[in-house]
Amino acid sequence: MAILRGGKRIGGIDVRIGLPRDRSLDNVTGDPRLKRTQGGNPETTIGRFQSYVNEAEGFARKARYYAEFFLPTGVSNDSLTDFGFGAQSTDAGETLGFTTESDNIHTQVTNGRRVRAFCSAIAMPDREIVMKEVKHNGPARKVAYDFKSQDITATFYADKFLRERTYFELWQKSAVSTANFNYNYYNDYITNFNIYQLGQYANKQERDDVTYGVQLIDAFPKSISAVEYDAGANEVQTFTVTFTFRYWVNYFLDQQGNITLGQPTGGKPVVKQTPFGGILSKLPPELRRAGRDVLNDLKRRVPLGRVTGGRAFPPFKLPPLNI
Repeated sequence: MAILRGGKRIGGIDVRIGLPRDRSLDNVTGDPRLKRTQGGNPETTIGRFQSYVNEAEGFARKARYYAEFFLPTGVSNDSLTDFGFGAQSTDAGETLGFTTESDNIHTQVTNGRRVRAFCSAIAMPDREIVMKEVKHNGPARKVAYDFKSQDITATFYADKFLRERTYFELWQKSAVSTANFNYNYYNDYITNFNIYQLGQYANKQERDDVTYGVQLIDAFPKSISAVEYDAGANEVQTFTVTFTFRYWVNYFLDQQGNITLGQPTGGKPVVKQTPFGGILSKLPPELRRAGRDVLNDLKRRVPLGRVTGGRAFPPFKLPPLNI
């Protein structure tokens, strides 16, 4: 509330002035606090911690991920054709019951995005360096000679048709025939798939972008869990798939990918000004509010202001309307 306050009606416009108690907002653009580097002292422990957080543009979130699955090639359709004598070739008989290449392509196109969207939980693969103790003289040395990774498990939501489960059943069918119980070639049932960590870059408009990614090489759904039912439960049906794979690579390290890093310090805030706001800022603080009230009243009184609700004022024009 102002210390002194008064007003006068001039030409149908109420003009009021007063002496405010608080002058902290009289010169916002000239506030020295806006010229300081945001954050605390970077040379302190808490300052270094804040700079690390700013440079990373936040922490990774468990819910920000994306898994990208692909079905294998399967059995070529050429091996299922006959020679025109009404009987299939020997290769066609041996490959009976395997998923064909056309079946996998059709399923990938129709349900591939659905399976990716319904992946409710998954884990990045681990990596353990296998070491062996070698003793020559004194304490033994542990020498690295191999690496290995454990299988990973993913959880999926299932629709009423269980199409997500069928997706992985077809993948398994590429390896083992359900007709003659034969086993297919290795390259016909393994494939690669990707797991991404998502985040938002400060210099981009996208909400989710890849900040870290791995590719599992020669992956295969080794196990599909049972689908459990319960008459007393009213929950979304889920199932799990356990994947085995040969090894995995980091996209940004092993395949020379490009990654954008954040900045250790935050940007300075920008105070936006309108042309009339710049003119009003030249007035004394006591008259600034009165001038702003008069200007707003004029915007509402002119015909253009009535039509647009005060959102435009001469000599400025509204952009053309797309009707």
